[in-house]
Amino acid sequence: MDSNSSNSSSHRLTSEEWEKSWQDHWQQSQMNYEIPELDKSKTAERDFLTQIRTPEKEKKRLKKVTREFEMAIEKMSKIGPAVTIFGSARFRPGDEYYELSRKAGEVFAKAGFTVLTGGGPGAMEAGNKGAFEAGGKTYGLNIILPHEQEPNPYVDDSIEFNYFFVRKTMLVKYSCAYIVMPGGLGTLDELFEAATLIQCHKIGPFPLILIGSEFWKGLRDFVGFMADKGVFSPEEIGFSKIVDTPEEAVELVLKSLPPEFQKILDGEKASLKPRKPKISGK
Repeated sequence: MDSNSSNSSSHRLTSEEWEKSWQDHWQQSQMNYEIPELDKSKTAERDFLTQIRTPEKEKKRLKKVTREFEMAIEKMSKIGPAVTIFGSARFRPGDEYYELSRKAGEVFAKAGFTVLTGGGPGAMEAGNKGAFEAGGKTYGLNIILPHEQEPNPYVDDSIEFNYFFVRKTMLVKYSCAYIVMPGGLGTLDELFEAATLIQCHKIGPFPLILIGSEFWKGLRDFVGFMADKGVFSPEEIGFSKIVDTPEEAVELVLKSLPPEFQKILDGEKASLKPRKPKISGK
C-alpha cells in the first residue's frame, strides 16, 4: 500500500502539535514575513519590497503585469474548450491519486476538452500525461518560483507566469470547469478562489468538481461545521460536487454545457470533438 492510499490511517493534529509546527516554521524566518531568504541572484523581490512604492514604480510594475496578461491571452485564445485539473505536486507515478489524475486527463481529452494544469509534477504531470496519451491538447501554466518548478514533458506548450493572480485569471477565463484532485495548500487556494467567485456570482454556472470522496470528506465536514456557526448560508454550502471517478466528472461537465455550445475558432464554428488516442510510438 502506498503512502497516499485512501485506506491509510489519518492523524489528527493536537493543538500542541500545531503550535510546535508553527514555532518550528517561524523560528527559521528571522521575522522576514514577506519573502524568505534567498541567494543574492534571487533578491529582486526582496529589494523591491524595501523600496518606497512610488506611483512611478508601481506603473512600471503594472506594465509587467499587463505584458504577462497579453502574453497569456495571445497563447490561450485558441486552445478551444478546456478544463483545468488541480492537485498535489507530490504524488508519484503509481500512487493512487497520480493514477486517478492521469485517468482524469485521459477521459477529458477523449471527450474533446483541452486539459490545463499548473504544468508541474505530481497530479499536474499526471493530468497532462493522461491527456497527451489520449491524443488531446494539453498545456501547462507554470509559475516561476524561487525554487524553480520544472515543466513536465507532457504538454503541447508551457506558458510561464511570474504572477499567481495572472495565472489564476487565465485558468478561470479559459476553463469550462475545475477538476480538483487531492492536494495541499496550492490546490485549496485554487479551489476556494473559485468557490468565492461562485459565491459572489462573479462566475457561473461553473462546475467545480472534487474527485475522491474519502479525501474530501474532511472538507465537507468542516464546511458543515462552519455553516453551523453561521458563516455559510444553506444555499452556499454545495459550492462543489464531490465524486469518486473521472468518468462521473466528465459526465457532469458535459451536462453543464449549454445545448448551443460552440466556440468561434479561426472564423469558423468548432464544436467539442472527441479525440482519438495517439498511436503508440508515433
